[in-house]
Amino acid sequence: MSARPNPPPADVHPLSGERADRVPAFTIVEDVKPSVDGGRYPIKRVVGEEVKVVAACFAHGHEHVACAVRYRIKGERAWREVAMEPLGNDLWSAAFTVDRVGTWEYLVACWIDHLTAWRDGFARRTDPEDLRLNARIGAELIARSAALCNAGDCARLEPWAHILGEEGDIERLRAVALDESLFAVALANAPRDGLTETAPFGVTVDRERARFSAWYELFPRSCSATPGRHGTFADVDERLDDIAALGFDVLYLPPIHPIGREKRKGKNNAVTAAPGDVGSPWAIGAREGGHTAILPELGTLADFKHLVMATRARGMEIALDIAFQCAPDHPWVAEHPEWFRRRPDGSIQYAENPPKKYQDIYPLDFD
Repeated sequence: MSARPNPPPADVHPLSGERADRVPAFTIVEDVKPSVDGGRYPIKRVVGEEVKVVAACFAHGHEHVACAVRYRIKGERAWREVAMEPLGNDLWSAAFTVDRVGTWEYLVACWIDHLTAWRDGFARRTDPEDLRLNARIGAELIARSAALCNAGDCARLEPWAHILGEEGDIERLRAVALDESLFAVALANAPRDGLTETAPFGVTVDRERARFSAWYELFPRSCSATPGRHGTFADVDERLDDIAALGFDVLYLPPIHPIGREKRKGKNNAVTAAPGDVGSPWAIGAREGGHTAILPELGTLADFKHLVMATRARGMEIALDIAFQCAPDHPWVAEHPEWFRRRPDGSIQYAENPPKKYQDIYPLDFD
């Protein structure tokens, strides 16, 4: 992704951002990394991680550029900024740390750095008249910084600009011109000529467990200690210590909703269920309810909430399988028949994965 310069006001040069009587100058930013599909989609990080940004930033000719990464959590009005360091061959890099869950954004800014170019050139000069002339050039640049700074900084920069424009003693002039602290103040307040900023890139920041976690899949109805008895949430509770001791931090459960009775499958995907067959938990919905209800044999909503809290007490979390599909007797089939795809004979299209057929499941028609 490349960024073109911001549109200049009408009274300045269309490329440089300078007034028309100055040399045109503009900057280019290209190939910003990290990015996904040129910034169309956000990158991902977890809290505490760095986002190291690298970009190609340059200007025409021998113009000296400076670059920065600007970043913020989305919704903040102010941008934070970190200066980019040169890597060579027009590449620049900087990093920032994301410290909160949320959506962040960052961009790369690049501009002509007249002050640094002047200071570097001044340090290499030896001819007295040449030094005096370049000191006056520096005085003009510093005066531009002084015009943009706060009162405290202005009180330091204005006398500095005056000395550079008037001082006759070469050694003192050199010492004053190369003052590190004054230069830092001037640079921080310098106008950003030829400024180019990219469009913001997105960063989705999540908890550390979103980057890595160990999942244990468990079927609650199979957790009974008594053969032949349907398991409950309380039976799952009894197993939590053992699961935690194995090092797992996420307990993954299949759908816990009521299971359809119409066209219920038997063991090993048998088309006809035998008496006592409990069906597939992914065939969601029956007269007891659908996606907002709990299979009564497992327990109540209060029982489930107790299981959630017991899991958290052991440093684990529960992940529920969300299956957007319905059994033939799910309440939605009767209440919202338009949510399902129909075959030419008028029947609802059930799920298929040829040669397998899942007559007990109606997928929602998201088209």
